[in-house]
Amino acid sequence: MEYLQSYSPRVPKGGDKVYKDECVYCFNSPESDGGLYVCLSTFLGFCEDHVNLHISKTTHRVFMHFKKVKKPQITETDITVDTPPKKKPTRLAIGVEGGFDVEKPKVEYDEFNSLSVLGTGGDPVVIPLPNADIPLQVQLSIAGVLAADTAAYKDQVAAWDGEKRRISKHANNLLQLDNGVKVPPRGWKCSRCDLKENLWLNLTDGTILCGRRYFDGSGGNNHAVDYYKETNYPLAVKLGTITPDGADVFSYDEDDMVEDPNLAQHLAHFGINITQMEKTDKTMAELEIDINMRIREWDVIQEAGKKLTPLYGPGYTGLKNLGNSCYMNSVMQVLYSLPEFKQRYGDQCAAIFSKAPADPSGDFNTQMAKFADGLLSGKYSQAPDKDLQETNQQSEQEQDGIAPQMFKSVIGRGHPEFSTSRQQDAEEFFMHLVSTIDRAERSSAGPINPADSFRYKVEERTQCMKSGKVRYVHREDTLLALSIPMDAVQNKDEVAAYELKQKEAEAKKERLDPSEMVRPRIAMSACVEAFAAPEIIDDFYSTAIQAKSVAQKSTRFTTFPDYLMVQMKKFTLGDDWVPKKLDVSIDILDELDLTHLRATGLQPNEQELPEGEQAAPAAAEVQIDESVVMQLVSMGFDKEGCRKAVYHTNNQGIEPAMNWVLEHMGDPDFSAPLSLPASGSTGPTSVDEEAVGFITAMGFTRNQAIKALKATNNNLERAADWIFSHAHELDTLEDESQGNQDSGPQYKDGTGKYRLVAFISHMGTSTMCGHYVCHVLKEGRWVIFNDRKVAQSEAPPKDLGYLYLYKRIDS
Repeated sequence: MEYLQSYSPRVPKGGDKVYKDECVYCFNSPESDGGLYVCLSTFLGFCEDHVNLHISKTTHRVFMHFKKVKKPQITETDITVDTPPKKKPTRLAIGVEGGFDVEKPKVEYDEFNSLSVLGTGGDPVVIPLPNADIPLQVQLSIAGVLAADTAAYKDQVAAWDGEKRRISKHANNLLQLDNGVKVPPRGWKCSRCDLKENLWLNLTDGTILCGRRYFDGSGGNNHAVDYYKETNYPLAVKLGTITPDGADVFSYDEDDMVEDPNLAQHLAHFGINITQMEKTDKTMAELEIDINMRIREWDVIQEAGKKLTPLYGPGYTGLKNLGNSCYMNSVMQVLYSLPEFKQRYGDQCAAIFSKAPADPSGDFNTQMAKFADGLLSGKYSQAPDKDLQETNQQSEQEQDGIAPQMFKSVIGRGHPEFSTSRQQDAEEFFMHLVSTIDRAERSSAGPINPADSFRYKVEERTQCMKSGKVRYVHREDTLLALSIPMDAVQNKDEVAAYELKQKEAEAKKERLDPSEMVRPRIAMSACVEAFAAPEIIDDFYSTAIQAKSVAQKSTRFTTFPDYLMVQMKKFTLGDDWVPKKLDVSIDILDELDLTHLRATGLQPNEQELPEGEQAAPAAAEVQIDESVVMQLVSMGFDKEGCRKAVYHTNNQGIEPAMNWVLEHMGDPDFSAPLSLPASGSTGPTSVDEEAVGFITAMGFTRNQAIKALKATNNNLERAADWIFSHAHELDTLEDESQGNQDSGPQYKDGTGKYRLVAFISHMGTSTMCGHYVCHVLKEGRWVIFNDRKVAQSEAPPKDLGYLYLYKRIDS
């Protein structure tokens, strides 16, 4: 008590995060044997194995100790309880309100809280709570910690904030015509066809029209969309979803579902009393869920209907879904199956923790090491009690798993997409993660950089067809994206017959059995051949003839990485420029031989295209077709990126510009303002010295900083992104300028022969919805990781994958 009298703890305020659900260094929680210690100075939580590490770094010694013990569970034989029916999901999310329910039956606990004073030289002092003798300031701190939401909960709430629909810009000034239209409370029909479902009421003039036709043939006939194109009346409400709580409202020019705070008033204009309306139709969220659940690939990829043998122990730990985090779970399970990640983050775990900052919750390397320990140690993947396993099969053998909330917060920090709880593209997350690892390793100079295992050099050869001269350019890549050539379908007759059968069923307003689905089948070798084929460039400026020419560009491997991540580009644009997923089956190669794609470099019989003779168009001479720009912007792409697309495709129209956008939307400077160089210009002649100082403070040389700033017109934020994405090119340039060819980062290389070791599959119509699952080859058998379910795979669906990881056979 004397020590506490001189101690001044903090009292949690609104912005403070209180880590009382798990240790910041591991996944131990108040339910673990030793409980959890929460520091009353930092509000960080520690298990009994790591609390002394915190004390040694900070000298903070006063902790709130949380301990939970499970109460004995009441079985069905003890008491009969009517189980309420599960609510139908209303949003494409998992583990959140309105989403898919993945939680086990609620477990009750006895809680034992105390105050602990540790590391004072004697035995730990434990003061049971409550205790009136504790000083007031300490009592206030304890009360604040007890009342505070957990840090994980706060992070989840912040992530879901981005999902809310925005208020329409038309809500407060919507034009409504006084045309005398009154809409009845039921019995609606499209004014242009006979459809009586999926109907939308235009809020300007009261016209009732059917909605869009969905990819599976259901939905409407697009009459509401056509009407907007004719009238520009922007808002429509979906009839049948109107309740006193609101309705589905769509804004056509904002191209999104929106909120209309004045909906009651807008509906009253047409005689609709919102307080008396009842829901009679599915909401858009419910329809999207139905469409996804009808897709046959859901059952195939998850191996539904098969009695899979659950697996436990080191390397077989499940991951809780944090609300649409399956894309992250799948990528991380695949990467932590690699020895390079185990060596860097698992084996080096103690060393990383010892070097961690005083607050390790936001440190990337610490959270990577925590993740490794959680997945690979086996501590959180214990086989269930045999009696429990026999009585209730442990909820289909789901593990408790670990919840990597701290890691998700760190990897998503500052990112417009990965900081949210919306579903994301696994390929984009993989690229973002590898880039973040590379950046962290550059700063910390760790013993192993796992990003090196994926990095390889690419040679691009461009040949002017008129002069025959060539240009070789080298760049770095970490993923091989393969287009899917639909002209190479092997079962065209069967697909055509199925499509005819599907149209006949649609005409009868029937649906085919999903088991009858026939997917186009394409050989992976055809995808590789399409990648290897020369690309024709029609509007190529040849420095050899000082005029435009036709050129051929081909891409080859300068080095072959230890691991090659291959993406099957299943997501493309339909005829109406709406993104869609190619529902195809790929004959995947278990062994992939790319030896024939080894780069050759300049050959003795080749002549290089002259450098520096191409005159860049002056800014005043460049004309950008703004109508094409606006078409692209209306599809949801950034305006500056769209202007670049039109500029770089020489105003050739919407299709070339769209292709450019899809290829470059991941570039760090995609959304940066378009800068048009004057004739002969190569960038700014001078750089901002203050910006140079910022970049050199990050560990880069002055020459590298200057090059990055010149490449981005002195924009510091863009230069930082640019320098990390070109880091190894800059190292090479620096070494060459110093006459040293060997000290820079080295690319892994070997034969071009690979073996499949893992793949990630996506279920759903878009990367922004659906579900991800991964399969990993471990100890000679395929294992399925489906969030908390970890089991031996019986029929790995290799043909339906999205990302495939190949290991070089000689690596």
